[in-house]
Amino acid sequence: MGDATMDCQEMLREYRAGSALLRAAICDLTEAQLDARPVAGKWSTRQVVCHIADFESIYADRMKRVLVEDQPTLLGGDPDAFALGLAYDQRDVAEELDLIYLVRKQMARILDTLDPEDFQRQGIHTKAGPLTLEVLLQRITGHIPHHVRFIEEKKAALA
Repeated sequence: MGDATMDCQEMLREYRAGSALLRAAICDLTEAQLDARPVAGKWSTRQVVCHIADFESIYADRMKRVLVEDQPTLLGGDPDAFALGLAYDQRDVAEELDLIYLVRKQMARILDTLDPEDFQRQGIHTKAGPLTLEVLLQRITGHIPHHVRFIEEKKAALA
């Protein structure tokens, strides 16, 4: 067991913890605060949560395909197009949080079964080129902390 195994185990811990991190960041917000846009040109917190939920499902699909297909094509997605076309303003934040939690719980159970070399399997992203399972996991693991910083910025602007 080398460093890669430890790194993967640590990353899996962070991946699992992401939904609780997001839930904690927004637990004290009212519906009005979830919809507020206190930072000009930035999404509301509700829109951010919907974006995270949509890309959780996309990344889970990408990781599953990398595990079961030979160098699958991984489609890119435009976050702004998703925000415009997928009813972000009408979606229920509690449902979105539940979805994020369940997607990560399911994926973590799958990822726990893997050998270290499985994390080097690749898919070919339509824009980014070859991506390993390890890189996909790193990117989605960092996605929630990345957006929690912006949520905190919104909360500070509302205070």
